Amino acid sequence: MGLVMPDVNKLHPALKALIALLPAIIIAVPFYMLVYSPNTEQIEKIKVELKKTDDEIATATKRVAKLPTLLAEKKLVEAEYQRIRRYLPEENEITTLLKQVSDNAISSGLKVDLWQPQPKRTHPSNILYEIPVTVKVTGTYHKLGDFLSRITALDRIVNTSQIDLATKTTDKEATLAIGLEARTFSAIPEPEPAKEPAK
Repeated sequence: MGLVMPDVNKLHPALKALIALLPAIIIAVPFYMLVYSPNTEQIEKIKVELKKTDDEIATATKRVAKLPTLLAEKKLVEAEYQRIRRYLPEENEITTLLKQVSDNAISSGLKVDLWQPQPKRTHPSNILYEIPVTVKVTGTYHKLGDFLSRITALDRIVNTSQIDLATKTTDKEATLAIGLEARTFSAIPEPEPAKEPAK
């Protein structure tokens, strides 16, 4: 018995439209499920990654724009560091500097009773060594003022602190027994870069 096809012309118009669209639906549904939908998700992921990359490029561009300013600031800071470092004696100059301080005390007319260098210690900044010296001298106010003035004129940093004054009267004049701590500083040497092992 053969298959009898109904007369299409006699079908309802809505049914005719459905039959006409049926091949397109049969093709479109698998296309959507297998091709379009996965590609859309992939496209969205790529858009998110692209936006992230654009944001990173924008941030990097801003940083690059600041680079000349930062390099100029770095150059100024390094120049200031070198300028300040000139006032700090190298470790091998400490003995000479301390002798200068002692000579200035004698040149000011003070009698040096004690000159006792103390062990160096690391400054709280961790970039300097402090080298303290316990000093005891005898002299007048005027001579002490002259000595402190000479210390100030040195081209290296020397601080005086813990000044202790006691009157000491002699037959000729009233003098002072002066105790103080003189401190100078030296830069902590920068570690030498590690040498690469020989091949």
